[in-house]
Amino acid sequence: TGSDWRSAFVAAVFAIHPLRVESVVWIEERKDVLSGAFFMLTLAAYSYYTRTRSVARYVTMSILLAAGLLSKPMLVTTPVILLLLDYWPLERVKNSRDLWRLIIEKIPVLTLSVAGAFLSAGGIAAAHDVADQLSLLARIGNSFVSYFVYIWQMIWPANLAAFYPFPQDGLPLWQPIAAAGTLVLITVAVFALRKSRKYLFVGWLWYLAMLLPVVGIIQINLQAHADRYTYLPQIGLCIMIAWGVADLLMNRRFRSQVATAAAVIVIFAFAFVARVQAGYWRDSETLWTHTISVTKNNYFAHASLADLLMRRGRLNEAIEHSEEALRIRPNDTDAQNNLGLALLQNGDPKRAVAHFEKALEINPGHMNAEVNLAWVLATSPDDSTRNGTRAVELAEDVLNRSGHANAIVLRTLAAAYAETGRFSDAITTAQQAIEICRAIGNEGLIVDLQRNIESYRANQPLRSGP
Repeated sequence: TGSDWRSAFVAAVFAIHPLRVESVVWIEERKDVLSGAFFMLTLAAYSYYTRTRSVARYVTMSILLAAGLLSKPMLVTTPVILLLLDYWPLERVKNSRDLWRLIIEKIPVLTLSVAGAFLSAGGIAAAHDVADQLSLLARIGNSFVSYFVYIWQMIWPANLAAFYPFPQDGLPLWQPIAAAGTLVLITVAVFALRKSRKYLFVGWLWYLAMLLPVVGIIQINLQAHADRYTYLPQIGLCIMIAWGVADLLMNRRFRSQVATAAAVIVIFAFAFVARVQAGYWRDSETLWTHTISVTKNNYFAHASLADLLMRRGRLNEAIEHSEEALRIRPNDTDAQNNLGLALLQNGDPKRAVAHFEKALEINPGHMNAEVNLAWVLATSPDDSTRNGTRAVELAEDVLNRSGHANAIVLRTLAAAYAETGRFSDAITTAQQAIEICRAIGNEGLIVDLQRNIESYRANQPLRSGP
């Protein structure tokens, strides 16, 4: 752009804004940072290519884009961004003939993007299936509203959370209608100003295009929106603000001093809030407790906290949060399963079985619930609860569908074999579990399995207490 200070402001806000926290501190989202790095390199390589066009420079740019797409397929709209940059600041579009020539020029990178989208479709299938419970109209409406939620969060980044639940009863009809209408009005306005204020046209379409793959029309999981989705799209909004404010101050006295002071205040304010927000990610209990405090009816946060508390042995608290998750969303299979791990450990196997059965009624393929139920049916001290034959069926089903051996599943299957009198199979299966435990260094489970094998050699099935 040739405007160093405006560009520096955009870069600083991108780097320090509290909405960036999730992408940076959550190890799962290292793909955001990696794809973002390749995206920036792609833009730099494209700028280099436009100065002196050559096949080598185009190929270099394409390789960088391919690496970005392999990092995270959200970069599928990059060809659109390159076209926008052709318009401004590269000034390569003088007439419609130029536009068509530049569109044709993008066909190779567009092909890369289409291939990336196609290859990633299989990876999100399971999460997409869950989200298909939401109607298309509900998803479209939420998408319109999300565009403005992200704008508001950019201006006022308060009450940021790790998970924002999709409204149980849907959004009030006026919200998506108002959001859609406002989106159209803004788009028409920036199109009308496309010659006099090119940065508004480019910045707004950058934001719309980059957010489109994750705005929720194609829903992944059941969140209404997510901080990490703003990682690259909001650069477009930053461009609009930086150049827009500069234009507003163009003929004002002390414009440099006012702009500098405002930029410093904004950056330090965002830095302070980002530091606080990063602190909520220091451990899982803090993260989910904070999420519950700043959102409403967050079944996912309650279920996640319940799972954590159960693993720490705080069973009464785990039961309380599991029950709250089920109050909010009775058909949540994870919450049903977690409430059953907690009740079982708390010495209430009958209620535990009821929740495992309910989880499998909702989702017959829920493997955690299958394993947990199989364990109770194979090892419960209560004769009326045990069912060795069904325990074998459940454990074998998980083993066959998971695609790889798992020590916990094998331990459960061994106990189920023992309950049905197949002690030699139980010994062989438990020994397989021990080999896996040795490979991963799980000494505690090895000791437990060795005790189990001693029981099987004595022709005694397992009986487990809380």
